[in-house]
Amino acid sequence: MKRWTLAIVLLLSGVLLVTCFEKLGAEDDVSLLKQAQALFKPLPEASGVPVMATSAARVELGRKLFFDPRWTLEGNVSCATCHQPALYGTDALAKSIGVQHRRHRRNAPTVLNAGLNFIQHWSGDRRDLEDQVEQALVGALSSGHVDQAAAISRIETIEGYAPLFREVFPSEPRPITSANIGKAIAAYERTLLTPAPFDSYLRGDARAISPIARSGLRRFIGRGCASCHNGIGVGGHMFQKFGIQEEYWKATASPEVDKGRFEVTKDPADLYVFKVPSLRNVEMTPPYFHDGSVATLDGAVRVMGRVQLGASLPDTEIAEIVGFLRTLTGPLPAAFATAPALPSGLKPDRP
Repeated sequence: MKRWTLAIVLLLSGVLLVTCFEKLGAEDDVSLLKQAQALFKPLPEASGVPVMATSAARVELGRKLFFDPRWTLEGNVSCATCHQPALYGTDALAKSIGVQHRRHRRNAPTVLNAGLNFIQHWSGDRRDLEDQVEQALVGALSSGHVDQAAAISRIETIEGYAPLFREVFPSEPRPITSANIGKAIAAYERTLLTPAPFDSYLRGDARAISPIARSGLRRFIGRGCASCHNGIGVGGHMFQKFGIQEEYWKATASPEVDKGRFEVTKDPADLYVFKVPSLRNVEMTPPYFHDGSVATLDGAVRVMGRVQLGASLPDTEIAEIVGFLRTLTGPLPAAFATAPALPSGLKPDRP
């Protein structure tokens, strides 16, 4: 009888311990969720700028222009060349290949969720998406045209665009302008949002991400990664020096040293400073960093620990952080996953 009593006592003790651990784990999960909700925000329904009216027609016009290579110098490079849907808005190259096979100086960041960034380009030399598009119209690598008039002329040779521009910008006598091209493509790009499991988690579903991902989130916050990678984009809203604890090229084995924002401002304080990238869909957008010098996500996490935190992160911790980062991957927007039918009607006098 005493043996039965002892067995029952031990069983009840085990159940009590399990219950206590489950309660502590649940309390820990609640605390983690509150921390995350204070640091990050779920994606909005759209990232449009309130002062800029956005219609479905404008978005669709921008979509066509985004995928159309015919208005660049040789008619074979489009926005989608460097921002491919199959590669989550990137091109999988360390440095993109543009018009006339010219190589870009930096890695092409994803166009997905780009409307959430506080500024565009690694060095922040483009104010917003509209400015980025207008500058690309005369980019030696992006379009090959020497001036905006040449790009506009090339679009005008495609007769099917004229009625589309008149519909979207009805009050303008000549609606095909560089400003309107910028407005249209930017309007389309602002629709390219990718809600992910982490957004469901932030809205209160604590089980939307796995226990490993929650451990990775705890590490991500505890290590201080969220001091730069926070907000709606989990980054994308500030500048930061790349290589706080160590010169970055020593860890990345970069063949060239990029001075970053210093090239724009000439301010010594901006030496090796870059826009902090958004980490949304980061699992799907290798290679990493401004020069595409690191091929894998776990390798990128390892480098960040070393050059930004001065820490040698153990493999188990890196695996957990990567597990969290994977919860930032969302499905491709339907209007990006497939290319649209493009306007027809090339004029016979097209050069």
